Amino acid sequence: MSLMQTELQAKVFDFALTELVRQHKNSFQPLWTVDSWAKFLIWVALNCGLSGERESLEVFADALGTPLTVRMRKLFFERTLDDFSLKLMADPAEMEVLVMPLYPGGVLTFEIVHQALDKVGLIEQVVADKSQWKSFDALVAVPWQSLGI
Repeated sequence: MSLMQTELQAKVFDFALTELVRQHKNSFQPLWTVDSWAKFLIWVALNCGLSGERESLEVFADALGTPLTVRMRKLFFERTLDDFSLKLMADPAEMEVLVMPLYPGGVLTFEIVHQALDKVGLIEQVVADKSQWKSFDALVAVPWQSLGI
């Protein structure tokens, strides 16, 4: 197999994986939780022909490897909110939900962040006291009420 064929296969795999995660990340309740992530991984494992037994799921996790698992998890807990022109990263294993504008120079106020968090169902899971929110140049970091690890 040529290098070009291998690179093309890698691109097809990356595209397929990205689309799989994007299309199904809202299907596993409750959203924005470690439970939803675990349910997603179990669903993928089952659809790959593995059983739902612990040993089989551990083999699946080992086969994915850390780099691929991290990439999938990032995609799973990331949302693009076009109507707010924001990108949201809300992995419950992290200390904070990160909100940033989609475009350089985009407007990012606490009120817009609050509205965006409310729209995606996160407002009840983050610290309501905006004095605990951190604003940086192009990023707002909102602490979780409690870590979902």
